[in-house]
Amino acid sequence: MFKAILIEKDDAGYRSHLTELDEAQLPEGDVTVKVEYSTLNYKDGLAITGKGPVVRRFPMVPGVDLAGVVEDSSHPDFRIGERVVLNGWGVGEVHWGGLAERARLKGEWLIKPPAAFSARQTMEIGTAGYTAMLCVMALEKHGVRPEHGEILVTGAAGGVGSVAVALLARLGYTVVAASGRPASAGYLKTLGASTVIDRTEFNAPGKPLARERWAGAVDTVGSHTLANVCASTRYRGVVAACGLAQGMDLPATVAPFILRGVTLAGIDSVFCPLAERELAWQRLARDLDPALLAGITREIGLSEAIAVAGELLAGTIQGRVVVDVSR
Repeated sequence: MFKAILIEKDDAGYRSHLTELDEAQLPEGDVTVKVEYSTLNYKDGLAITGKGPVVRRFPMVPGVDLAGVVEDSSHPDFRIGERVVLNGWGVGEVHWGGLAERARLKGEWLIKPPAAFSARQTMEIGTAGYTAMLCVMALEKHGVRPEHGEILVTGAAGGVGSVAVALLARLGYTVVAASGRPASAGYLKTLGASTVIDRTEFNAPGKPLARERWAGAVDTVGSHTLANVCASTRYRGVVAACGLAQGMDLPATVAPFILRGVTLAGIDSVFCPLAERELAWQRLARDLDPALLAGITREIGLSEAIAVAGELLAGTIQGRVVVDVSR
């Protein structure tokens, strides 16, 4: 038997609860993992609370992330005792995920984490940090360099935003952090932001084109915020879009793209090809200061995950949430 968060939906309604499951109930897969740590991401918050249509099969164990040790494997690339990390691949949505003491997965979804990180540190980074690295790589791929000007990060005090600020600053970029939390200004400057601005200048309908400000941007918010970020991006600038905290809509015009040559780069971390995700983790080991991780992380036990999911959606959590599934 093992502990897990279980989401059920039936005639009695939608509910999430901490329970014990039998290992025989685990879904199909060729690698069984003893989970050590998981995380809470925005998507997990939506799944646990039922406030978004994330879960597509019931019952479901949520958790899009996990780090642990292989207990059993018929996959040729993974042996018993090896450390593994999982991010995405529909886990926690259509396949049981990481908010449990055990997981059975497809080996093709797993990677071996960099030796520089402990299991806890890989989840301090988690899908949020890995997504942030993909955003940084997209800016680099499209030729955005530190000398080109300021880089805006929206939702900067959240999980993706916090790591994006830290990565960009360490790589020499001048980072402007947009946040709706005035109390987070000191925190964001500690991560490397040169300036902290209020998100309210982006979150209402704006002009098709605004004053050119940003050489590049990482947007975690979507909706009017993303539209306004694109409208104020400099000629041939790049916006990496990876989130929808404000909304899934994009009330924009084509003006920034056809008059200024702005590139809108979509970032998908869920089904990102293996080679690219392995490169992202290698870059994290090289470019992210591990000393910052503890300062952006709150650790909770599995028994606290349901309550904290509500806090996450309310926007009251700063940085990352790591879940120790053993408590």
